[in-house]
Amino acid sequence: MTLEKAEAFQKLHEHDRIFVLPNPWDIGTAKMLAALGFEALATTSAGYAFSRGRLDQVGDMGRQEALSHAREIVEATPLPVSADLENGFGDSPEAVAETVRGAGEVGLVGCTIEDTTGHPDCPLYDKILAIERVAAGVEAAASLGHPFMLTARSENYLCGRPDLDDTLERLVGYEAVGADVLYAPGLPDLDSIQKVCTAVSKPVNVVAGIGLKGVTLGDLERCGVRRVSVGSALARTALGAMLSAAREIRDGGTFSAFESAASFVEIKELIGSVSGQKNTDD
Repeated sequence: MTLEKAEAFQKLHEHDRIFVLPNPWDIGTAKMLAALGFEALATTSAGYAFSRGRLDQVGDMGRQEALSHAREIVEATPLPVSADLENGFGDSPEAVAETVRGAGEVGLVGCTIEDTTGHPDCPLYDKILAIERVAAGVEAAASLGHPFMLTARSENYLCGRPDLDDTLERLVGYEAVGADVLYAPGLPDLDSIQKVCTAVSKPVNVVAGIGLKGVTLGDLERCGVRRVSVGSALARTALGAMLSAAREIRDGGTFSAFESAASFVEIKELIGSVSGQKNTDD
């Protein structure tokens, strides 16, 4: 089953058309997104952290917890799943390789690896080390026995270092050592996104829900973007609706926010239409 999912995920990146990779944060949301017709899913470290009452900070969640959560999402639906595996849960290339091997073992067919250290005083790995970390992940992915799409992330813009030249150098370096997808979350506009797409030949992922107000899927496709994820945006949208309804009750004593709630029938139909599928290796 993993091989079948892996090949399907790889083919999504080979199509000329752009595709959306939504990010569920638990089994229920994974099933509902699958029922809506999406072709693949990805985990969100932030969405999962919020559901556990924790902040989304690098290092707060260990490798084993992240992979256990990923396994839940993998087994919830028949769809291919990629995982947000932060910085690989360790500074060394060897740590990244271990994380990627673990990702394959739980049935994931892809993952993202960031170049952020998690340390405020030095938020990014040295460029050479960052490239070596990606290379180690690529080598580990090649040993899995099935296609595995490794996405390399340049975190400049999320770390308060809006340096497009450095971002491009990092992404080009990651592509050179075999990264399958390139990703720089937080890019400010379509011009910078197009420059990234022009600088590399591998598929580019863009995250919706961080800036880019008013930008459409069509706009991103015209820039050359191949894949769009949503990160924690769906989770934050759900939490925003909950907080808005709770504040209405607290401050006004009314319940009008409940009028937009999903019905029991809709939720049951969506969840009931998707059977979880235990992962078995081919």
